[in-house]
Amino acid sequence: MARTRALLTERDRELLMNEDQEGRRYQTVSVIRGRIQDELTTDVEILREHHPDLAEELRDVVCRQFPDDQETDTDPGE
Repeated sequence: MARTRALLTERDRELLMNEDQEGRRYQTVSVIRGRIQDELTTDVEILREHHPDLAEELRDVVCRQFPDDQETDTDPGE
């Protein structure tokens, strides 16, 4: 079975990790931000309404990566 992406494409990952392509990184961040604010929000709403156990799995994965007592070094306004 072919591997699918979650939030980032392979190219997104490459650009985010490559500091030499700042212009492309900026554009990629903008695209990803749109996915988070628009597409992911819609997906979460659908999961919560129609498949709550999957919504809970998603929440668990995200919360495990960013526990309340751990500060992240990302700026939400970035």
